[in-house]
Amino acid sequence: MTRNTNFKRRVRARAAKTGESYTAALSNLRSGLPIAPQPVGAVRVAVAQTPSCDDPRDGDALRRCGAAMRRLMQEARKAGARLVHFPEGAISSPGKRAMSCLGRGEIGASDWSRMDWQLLRAETDAVRRLAQELGLWTAFGSVHRLSEPHRPHASLYVISESGELVTRYDERMLSHTKISHMYTPGSTPVTFVVDGVRFGCALGMEVHFPEIFIEYERLEVDCVLFSTTGGTCADTAFAAETLGHAASNNLWVSFSVHAQNSLAAPSGIAMPSGQWAARCPADGRPSIALADIGADPGNLARPWRRLARSGIYDPHLAEEDPRSRERNSF
Repeated sequence: MTRNTNFKRRVRARAAKTGESYTAALSNLRSGLPIAPQPVGAVRVAVAQTPSCDDPRDGDALRRCGAAMRRLMQEARKAGARLVHFPEGAISSPGKRAMSCLGRGEIGASDWSRMDWQLLRAETDAVRRLAQELGLWTAFGSVHRLSEPHRPHASLYVISESGELVTRYDERMLSHTKISHMYTPGSTPVTFVVDGVRFGCALGMEVHFPEIFIEYERLEVDCVLFSTTGGTCADTAFAAETLGHAASNNLWVSFSVHAQNSLAAPSGIAMPSGQWAARCPADGRPSIALADIGADPGNLARPWRRLARSGIYDPHLAEEDPRSRERNSF
């Protein structure tokens, strides 16, 4: 009994220190995960995993997804979050088969007349209004309609604490299906600043492309918000690559997936060390995890890596030395 009481006390202490929910703190303690250090000028970020709807004609499902987002926004604000981050297609993530003009049995061009644009806008406006009410920055994946005959963008909307749409990121590195049948690609990186902390945006399958994260490092980003569906239920590659990009570029990465894909790789926030600062439970249910993130002016890793890429090794080469130049002798 005493041991159980002490463990519960440790869970509550961790939750109080990190801002995680009791469930997240319990999961992280059982996994032996470290508490994220609070950097200078920190911003508390909540990363979410939410249910998904792959058929945009299912109005009830779209409403449930929007309601789940708003419940987690409330939870994030109560936990002291300044920004909450949601996955790709948080309200509706149209599936290639549900959208195919050839029917579910064959992948073909997407019929975007199937999207209930009016309902999507209504749910989006409800999220925007709640962000304003809570004073909470909110980033979430959605479908952004373009003028006919162009296909829409797969996008990440960023809503400010005052309820304004401050920017939108459009996925650039699309999958074969997306570029062939579904979406129009984006063309530019997007950054925004909250309380002095600079965020960048990535989406979909862009975790497979190191150049996306290298580019954001060059743009002085402190944290990349990566929203995705999470791949398949058995796919852990996205999470592994997230940790790799965080470590190799010395930045934070918030990794947000759909709840059903959390069974293999739940949403989480990766530290610049390449470890998880916090993760949602891997139970398939909507939830949030929190971490205090920010720039660390005392960390010399990023400036040294930039310097190392600038040609500083060239004067030290010994190309004229045959012992260096020849490669067939010990």
